Amino acid sequence: MSVTPGEECGLYVSTTASSFRVSAFRVGWYGGTQARLVWSSERVRGRVRPEPRFLSDTRTVRADWPRTLTFGTAGCPEGAYLLRLEADSGHQRYIPLIVRSTQGTGRTVLIHASATWQAYNRWGGYSLYAGASGAYATRSLAVSFDRPYDADGAEKFMVYERAAVVLAERLGIPLAYTTGTDVHRDPEILRGAATVVCLGHDEYWTPEQRRHVTQARDAGTNVLFLGANICFRRVRLEQGQTQPDRTVVCYKSSAGSDALYTAQPALVTTDFRQSPAADPESSLTGVLYEGYPTDAPYVVHAADHWLYEGTGLRPGDGLDHLVGVEYDRVTPAAPVPEPLEITAQGPGIHSVIATENALRAFARGPAAHHRPAARTNVSELCKTRT
Repeated sequence: MSVTPGEECGLYVSTTASSFRVSAFRVGWYGGTQARLVWSSERVRGRVRPEPRFLSDTRTVRADWPRTLTFGTAGCPEGAYLLRLEADSGHQRYIPLIVRSTQGTGRTVLIHASATWQAYNRWGGYSLYAGASGAYATRSLAVSFDRPYDADGAEKFMVYERAAVVLAERLGIPLAYTTGTDVHRDPEILRGAATVVCLGHDEYWTPEQRRHVTQARDAGTNVLFLGANICFRRVRLEQGQTQPDRTVVCYKSSAGSDALYTAQPALVTTDFRQSPAADPESSLTGVLYEGYPTDAPYVVHAADHWLYEGTGLRPGDGLDHLVGVEYDRVTPAAPVPEPLEITAQGPGIHSVIATENALRAFARGPAAHHRPAARTNVSELCKTRT
């Protein structure tokens, strides 16, 4: 999922094409061009690899293929990359790769949702949502990074993350890059960071990742969530064929079958808000995941909030279709960090996060030091909604 600059990245390819080429593009802002070619391979002979291995206990698909070639990242700057595999027939497929930063002091750290990429990946017929028949009951209970991504290979990155990366680079703020699985292993990248940004649809977190982000917040780092349904599922990372942290485990509604249910309830893989060891995501994010699907306007309430500086928005202005396809809301009975201010509402919607002003302001360090204090208004607005 990620490498540090200078580290080699192994590529494991199976293809019916006689040959193919790999090109590496760094996503960013290059005078309006939103990616730059940084490396291309020679033509590589194509080979068809064996059928994937199926682990029946957890219905896990794993492609135990030999390495085909390597991508050397010496000279590649930190950032979000797309590797494009192009067959001699013209067929293309992509692989997202993060060339991660080793320190984030004073920078805005972008966290890419690698566990969520894998949770939805149906390559080989199985994901954490459905089995080969399409039924939820036959879904995987654990999914492996040791397999390709389905469809074009980069759907979750392209839909939920790429645009935020381009915007952050266009703003010219100091950036650092990492993934949720890297934050799980080592919180050092968050130490002294100005801001942590959770990009788009970042649903699957380990307890360790959540603890490390919470500790960074409590140490004064701003935290920005650019989407709903964030930190919703509790997962574990387990050993792959040869490397650690290559398997994402999540039993979901079958949590009673999780081997750790009795011995280590805090590591049982289900929704964070569910027992055992319920810990609703709202204690970190301020909001609870509410539902899917929705299509609703983003209605401004506190137009004088610094988030809306320069937008020309007034109280009551609505931006159609901005809320969805999933949404979170402030739920008064749920645990939340205090103080909490709601700046926008909608039909059934109580909180969404803005973007460009937040990124610029948060890049300056703890917002409490240079922006007005939050005006607690939850009870007032929730009473109005009732």
